[in-house]
Amino acid sequence: MTSTTNFEETCGPATPGGVHARDQPVLSVRGLTVEFKTAHGWSTAVNNVDLDIGSDEIFGLVGESGSGKSVTALSLLGLLPPRSSRLNPKSSIKLSGTELAGLGNRSLDRIRGARVGMIFQEPMSSLNPAYTIGDQIGEAVRRHRRTGRKASRARAVEMLELVGIPNATRNVDQYPHHFSGGMRQRAMIAMALACEPELLIADEPTTALDVTVQATILDLLAELQRSRQMSVLLITHDLSVIGEVADRVGVMYAGELVEMGGTEPLFATPAHPYTSGLLGSVLRLDDDSPLTAIPGSVPAIGEELAGCRFAPRCVHRQSECVEMPIPLVEAGSQQSRCIRTLELSLTGLPE
Repeated sequence: MTSTTNFEETCGPATPGGVHARDQPVLSVRGLTVEFKTAHGWSTAVNNVDLDIGSDEIFGLVGESGSGKSVTALSLLGLLPPRSSRLNPKSSIKLSGTELAGLGNRSLDRIRGARVGMIFQEPMSSLNPAYTIGDQIGEAVRRHRRTGRKASRARAVEMLELVGIPNATRNVDQYPHHFSGGMRQRAMIAMALACEPELLIADEPTTALDVTVQATILDLLAELQRSRQMSVLLITHDLSVIGEVADRVGVMYAGELVEMGGTEPLFATPAHPYTSGLLGSVLRLDDDSPLTAIPGSVPAIGEELAGCRFAPRCVHRQSECVEMPIPLVEAGSQQSRCIRTLELSLTGLPE
């Protein structure tokens, strides 16, 4: 197996900025606002999101379907449809100090796959059925590291071995339909990490996998993150996934971050009613307490709400909640977008 050192000697050094001081965010997002063109004009899907992801950190982004998680992830790399979506000009997306917002496709192409790797939902639809697994992993290496086919194939074998694919020298020449769901997900991880990115974006990496395979994939991601001191943005609707691997978590609702903080304190003492509601719906085998459901559904894009967007579903709402936008406020070690944060005693997960 080719070592990382030999790979860098052959293909050149990793992208500058791969090593970061602990106090410098790898990803710094400020005022991220994304709009989509609809039949009624431009409607906001993500509203004024601020977040930082530090070096060697797993940041989890969680929320129901329709909360804006995947839109946020795709917007970071300019992967949203250009004619039907747009970023607010004041949005800022910095990768180790490099501003990504406003960059053209040619500039972003030098960053996608090289400095930022991405694992998309549904690996079977993300992998090209007409090309072998090795060709698809090797394409990123050839493009970003200027290697030949022999070196890129060797790198593909190395990466398949790294993510635990058996008989990598043989399976590198297999097509996606020859792989099981778990193996395809591992191949996607291998592809995303082939150029040693600073940041890995994993969008629902365990969707459609059975529980045993999910656990294996999560363990693999956590192990690779630790061994490579890589930053990870993990997007999921599954709180148990976040609790398993994330250092910090942001809870998203209707395009806004409604709570953010360390995973353990946030799970134990949530500061926002939506977070508490999500935690109340988590099934625990060691607890026979009844599950709770959040009434209603996430508002549709374009649905105008003057105050808190969660207010129509919130059992703790007051008249003030629907009168004006609610800012994120400090709530101990967390931040919460709720005017009653300091007076409510909300239920988290039992220890």
